Amino acid sequence: MSRISTCSKASGLSALQVGIYLQETTEPILEAKPKEDYPPVSFLELYKYASHMDKFFIVLGSIICTLGAVANSLLSITFGDATNVIVTYVSTLNETNATLIQQAEEELENGLIAFVIFGCSLGALIMVATYIATVLFNYSALKQTYRIRDLFLHKVLNQDVGWYDVHQTGDFASRIADDLKKLEEGIGEKVSIFLYYEVIFVTSIIQGLILGWELALICMVSLPVTTISMGFISWISSKLAKQEMDAYGEAGAIAEETLSSIRTVVAFGGQKKEEERYDELLSFACKNNIKRLFFNGISNAVMWFFAYGSYSLGFWYGVKLIIRERSLPIEDVVYDAGNMVAIFFSVLTGTWFFGMASPFIETFGIAKGAAAKIFGVIASEPSINASKGNGMKFKKMEGKITFRSVHFTYPSRPDLKILQGIELTINPGETVALVGSSGCGKSTCIQLIQRYYDPSSGNVFIDDHNVADLDLAWMRSHIGVVGQEPVLFEMTIAENIKLGADDASEDDIKRAATKANAHSFISLLPQGYNTLVGERGAQLSGGQKQRIAIARALVREPSILLLDEATSALDTNSEAVVQAALDAASNECTTVIVAHRLSTVRKADRIVVIGTGKVVEQGTHDELMHKEGAYFELVTAQISQSDTDEDAFTKTETEEKIGIVRQTSLDGANMRSNSIISNVKEILEESKSGSSTSSLWAIMKYNSPEWWVILLGCVGSIVTGAGMPVYAIVFGDVMGVLASHDDDYIISETKKFAIFFLIIGIVTGIATLVHTYMFGIAGEKLTMRLRSQMFKSFLSQEMGYFDNKEHGVGSLCARLSGEAASVQGATGQRIGTILNSLSTVVIALSTSFYYEWRITFVALCFSPLIVMAFYLEQKIIAKESQGHYKSLQNSTKIAVEGINGIRTLASLGSEQSFHIRYMAEIVPYQRMAQRNTHFRGLVYGLSRSLMFYAYAASLYFGATLIKNEGLEYAKVFIVSESIITSSWSLGNALAFTPNFQKGLIAASRIFELFSRIPLIRDGSQKNNGGWDSGNIAYEKVYFSYPSRPTIPVLRGLNLTIPQGKVVALVGPSGCGKSTIIQQLVRFYDPTSGSVSVDGKHINTMQLSTLRSHLGVVSQEPNLFSRTIAENIAYGDNEREVTREEIIDAAKKANIHTFIASLPLGYETKLGEKGTQLSGGQKQRVAIARALVRNPKVLLLDEATSALDAESEKVVQEALDNAKKGRTCITIAHRLTTIQDADVICVINHGRVAEIGTHAELLGLRGIYYNLHNLQH
Repeated sequence: MSRISTCSKASGLSALQVGIYLQETTEPILEAKPKEDYPPVSFLELYKYASHMDKFFIVLGSIICTLGAVANSLLSITFGDATNVIVTYVSTLNETNATLIQQAEEELENGLIAFVIFGCSLGALIMVATYIATVLFNYSALKQTYRIRDLFLHKVLNQDVGWYDVHQTGDFASRIADDLKKLEEGIGEKVSIFLYYEVIFVTSIIQGLILGWELALICMVSLPVTTISMGFISWISSKLAKQEMDAYGEAGAIAEETLSSIRTVVAFGGQKKEEERYDELLSFACKNNIKRLFFNGISNAVMWFFAYGSYSLGFWYGVKLIIRERSLPIEDVVYDAGNMVAIFFSVLTGTWFFGMASPFIETFGIAKGAAAKIFGVIASEPSINASKGNGMKFKKMEGKITFRSVHFTYPSRPDLKILQGIELTINPGETVALVGSSGCGKSTCIQLIQRYYDPSSGNVFIDDHNVADLDLAWMRSHIGVVGQEPVLFEMTIAENIKLGADDASEDDIKRAATKANAHSFISLLPQGYNTLVGERGAQLSGGQKQRIAIARALVREPSILLLDEATSALDTNSEAVVQAALDAASNECTTVIVAHRLSTVRKADRIVVIGTGKVVEQGTHDELMHKEGAYFELVTAQISQSDTDEDAFTKTETEEKIGIVRQTSLDGANMRSNSIISNVKEILEESKSGSSTSSLWAIMKYNSPEWWVILLGCVGSIVTGAGMPVYAIVFGDVMGVLASHDDDYIISETKKFAIFFLIIGIVTGIATLVHTYMFGIAGEKLTMRLRSQMFKSFLSQEMGYFDNKEHGVGSLCARLSGEAASVQGATGQRIGTILNSLSTVVIALSTSFYYEWRITFVALCFSPLIVMAFYLEQKIIAKESQGHYKSLQNSTKIAVEGINGIRTLASLGSEQSFHIRYMAEIVPYQRMAQRNTHFRGLVYGLSRSLMFYAYAASLYFGATLIKNEGLEYAKVFIVSESIITSSWSLGNALAFTPNFQKGLIAASRIFELFSRIPLIRDGSQKNNGGWDSGNIAYEKVYFSYPSRPTIPVLRGLNLTIPQGKVVALVGPSGCGKSTIIQQLVRFYDPTSGSVSVDGKHINTMQLSTLRSHLGVVSQEPNLFSRTIAENIAYGDNEREVTREEIIDAAKKANIHTFIASLPLGYETKLGEKGTQLSGGQKQRVAIARALVRNPKVLLLDEATSALDAESEKVVQEALDNAKKGRTCITIAHRLTTIQDADVICVINHGRVAEIGTHAELLGLRGIYYNLHNLQH
């Protein structure tokens, strides 16, 4: 929590320090990140994506809102008239003339009836206007946000691949979930409320000037200061809000990267490091917001001080004007009691509503900050755009490919030349293999053919047409691509295959699956082709994923087939069948093969050797072998390897029948199984809203470290809220004085009350600063603490938690950004606003009951209506918030999945299909929100209008008591003014009640997460015991994945791995090899049986202790968006890894020379998920990462599968050296890589079927013998 604590430094700053603090526009942490500068957005620009109908709604809503506001302002005049008749009546009571008294009574009766009729009419008009304006603004905001979501994702999915290389996309989950919600708030009903308040302000001021300009100007003396203050707030808020969005965006990117790589993070004990990185950015955002809230508090304090100060001056001067004009003829009198009240009340109303608008300035500033990057992305035009559809198409693509003097550098590394004038022609129907060392440019050629990038110079042609002139979507639809690391999407198998061809029939899908040797295992799955594959295909083994990817490429019957290690994950049996299918497909189209294993390309029509970005030599296999050049050297380097480099095994028929699922890799970016049945009930409970009371109590407990800050904030809020009722008392007393005929008494009393007003202003100003700043500190620290703890909670969960389809990376990122932000609606400033309003209501009603309980009861007769409406609104919000939450979570998950698999989407031309899926998830939320807005408008309209009814009834009843019972008329004004101020405050609080309810619901979900106990957690043993000798034993281990508890994967496994021995696990795909490793790392615990080290069960050990002795290298390496040095050092997060150790590990992994050749060397940033490196380079960095921790047990899962022949030989030697003196468990498909193992275990049906050395197992002539023969 060291990073978190830094936030507290900002909370204790002096005013001077905070002023200086504001000048720091960024912190070093943000400077270290790549900055994306987007132009600031003005308020009007928030509506740049409004349609004509939206604009019509906005204009109509604004007009109707203005009418309602004008109606509100007219209350001051009617109140002034009512005041005049009451004061005149009371003054007349001292007369002895009965006729005058009777006349005054009639005037009182008529005046009050007129006041009631006019006041109720204004109330009805305001209710209707508020309802219509709220509905129109919310409808418009919902439609605009829907359109912005549409445009944003469309633009993101249609950016060129180069754009992704230089732009951070990891924060898009928070942009989509959080920022768009803030934008919606900034253009919706809060605009109508703000407009309502500001129109009242303007019309009330104009009204006051018309009624009496001299007094009005005196009352308005504070206006310039408050106006400047509000302008300053807006500028500061927008500036700081943008910095906050940037910081939270960076934090969101870290969260997305960490959660998508959760197995790598956990395996290397990187949780604490990731938490610190995340907390550092949260701390920056916290301090940033505290600065903003401090300035908000200063501005609000100044505003309230000058507002009450102007009342003080206004009353004092107003009374002087009344006394001055008493001697004038009645027709020349401008200022009497009623007129002064009307003027004063007009300016008072205007100023108060101006002040009440200030929280919305902050809302708009936040919306502008949120819109900056979103609008910037929408406005950015891709240099290569597949969605335009304006290029050339021709009847049939023959498949001729030509590279003419092509030079190329990646946008993210412009100083590093990849291709340097490559010249190459591939004829239609020809099969050409591209070979060469890792990083030589083979995959770059594949990407240029698909036009992921444009060459720096030179051209690429298809059928003698420059690819830049072709319709990109049409061109890609004729190209089939199968990559080394296939990306599947969270759909059914059939839907994944159909992505290859939208018009594919069910027969077409099955035919393609049959060609790819996938039909048999698909048919034996319980759901067949309707089986969901899980996030990134996590329900399937690596070989199964690869076969579906091949079927997806074949279903479109391409003119050009691009294969990048397409059979690398297949077992020997499948490889033979699939290779035959690919060979058959190759006869019908042009085929370009990228391969490290040269045995797979012998039959190619032509082999092209690429080196240093150029064609070194080309020819058939025999021709190149005769030349004894570069190709000959590559083959020679591979001579000791097996002729076939593919995966060794296929899934057995028995296991396919029961649909066993295994985790292919220990890296979690791509591998997560789908759902954990045992946790379904818990997850459903997690998503329920829970009790609002318990949620609020839990929030308070979690905010307890700031108890003194909250206490000060509460005192400040209560005192601020008390200001208005106290003002009402003073106001009523002033009215009572005006009936006197003693001028000296009036002047004396007025001076006293003016001082009271000034004191109210000073106290209220200080209290406003205190509660704004203190609640700001408490709210920001709570939000930061919740985000931080949520992230920690996610990282502490067992792997099974992430296997659940409800917990995809997009969903969890959306929760991190959305739920923690929503809790702000029930904390911080919202608590201050609500407590302020409650204070006003309670004190005002108490005052009213004290002075005249009967009038108060009359006014309160209208309260049940507003309370009932408010209650119903909260019930609806609570009920439908869950649907909104689900809709937003699911849509975000789809968006993040599409963005993460953008290269695959681009090659398939499926950007639009993902876009449609995303928008389909948004539609239910859209409809729900549109229904809610009607009820919201009705409730808010009632809350505004009932004040008029209550005011009219109470004043009329009060006047009746004056006439019939001689009640002091000052009490009527005190009670009436108390009622109106409490109504204003209640209305202000109601503007934020939806946020409050949603905040409580979000808090309930968060605390459900906090209370969840991980199924895999630390044992009681706190030392390193059990690793002195390090003998590992599996005893009667049974295991089923939680998602399929009835399907056993390990079935009574007994296996002993002696310390210092190399043990190889071989066997069919899905037999449980990777599961054995995952049991040791404790990603999962056995269903029964035990795994132990030196006789001590590993579930009694500390997880960090256990995993610190394990070094993992998996088939699909996962790297982070950091420097190469940081990625290698990630292998040991318990200490500071020195540069010498990093370089030494890199040398052992045969990656040092390549790194040293880069302009920035070890400080080169790898980009998101290590995309700046080739597959072989990533694998070598991953090997260096494992070696740097010097583990006691080395776990290798096809660790050299992605390496070219030259690198593989050297790295294999390095791994052989690394194995010495330590235990090594290796999973291999290529038996040549494990022939020298001390022990080879053949795993079949979840048990050890055969065990022995290579020679011993061959002598048995069993399973191993058959597998060996298949590979030779």
